[in-house]
Amino acid sequence: MSVIDVPQPEFMNDEEISIFADAVGKFYEKHAPEKRVLKWREEGQVEREFWNEAGAAGLLGTSVPEEYGGHGGDFRHEMVVIDQQSKHNVEGFAASLHNTVILPYLVRHGTEEQKKKYLPKLVSGELVSAIAMTEPGVGSDLQSITTTALKDGNGYRINGAKTYISNGQTADFIVIVAKTDPKERAKGISLMLLETDGAEGFQRGKKLDKIGLDAADTSELFFDDVFVPAENVLGGEEGKGFYQLMGELPQERLIIAMGAMNGIEKALETTMEFVKDRKAFGQTIWDFQNTQFVMADLKARGTAARIFVNDCIAKHLKGELDVPTACMAKYWVTELQGEVVDKCLQFHGGAGYINDYPIARMYRDSRITRIFGGSNEVMKMVIARSM
Repeated sequence: MSVIDVPQPEFMNDEEISIFADAVGKFYEKHAPEKRVLKWREEGQVEREFWNEAGAAGLLGTSVPEEYGGHGGDFRHEMVVIDQQSKHNVEGFAASLHNTVILPYLVRHGTEEQKKKYLPKLVSGELVSAIAMTEPGVGSDLQSITTTALKDGNGYRINGAKTYISNGQTADFIVIVAKTDPKERAKGISLMLLETDGAEGFQRGKKLDKIGLDAADTSELFFDDVFVPAENVLGGEEGKGFYQLMGELPQERLIIAMGAMNGIEKALETTMEFVKDRKAFGQTIWDFQNTQFVMADLKARGTAARIFVNDCIAKHLKGELDVPTACMAKYWVTELQGEVVDKCLQFHGGAGYINDYPIARMYRDSRITRIFGGSNEVMKMVIARSM
């Protein structure tokens, strides 16, 4: 039973959504058992074959229009894939990145030719995606990137380096944030589409050794005079990249808030089981008033967070989620996640520091949520500018 007992929101009270959730849950049970996930954790990445299996089962591109090989669903279907993944402890599978961050760039901004060429392959799992934004010397300040895509005949030559790229080792389709006009800041940025197979000058760097998210591959990428044809500029027009990025950020930040919310609920559930079983000084840890007070506080604030996140989702489904509100959700819920996981780990005592216990992995995995998708300091800057 969930510690945070909030009624299911009305937008999820749909029989078709319920049937889909059941099917997705069964897929994860069959194709991502604990033994297989442990292998991913040990190898530092999800095996490529799993993406093909997920594509065949209809877990990729659930909201992509049917005319481009998708399943014609909406954001609720994307939520189901993410929520069921969390419930079944499927680590490393970057479905949220692929489905809700990268594919929407093509659906909303791609030319008709780009949609027809790439979306069916991304839905089937034939192509796995990544987006290359961050650079070694540039984090959240995307306008200062130094990677260039300069005209050369009937195309562009891409030069530069990217780092902290999720799916970097696995992806064979990469959206590259580059400067087509290095003299400009926002107006000089374009999004370039690259299929890596046979791309001369493209090189993957080492798989980065992270403190958490062991099953998710994160890499450096290098571009040395990598050629792409002119039609590989997303949307077919230079200088639109920054605005395309900004247009999709509310959904990306909502997704991060949703993931953090799932993490909060899982931490509380895991900890309630532990404190009611573990004993100290002749009684269970739960019997101490301090435990009850701390857990009550976390339940209260976790409940408020769940209601806020659900409201953001409802707004997003109506196309009404604005940038400041998405930033508030990302900032506040990830900060709460960090506090919840830390206090829950404390109740585990020494066991909380042992990776065999789920709370220890939650502690390591949750730290990144305050950084990626725009650091929480940047979120506060955006919120302040709206006041």
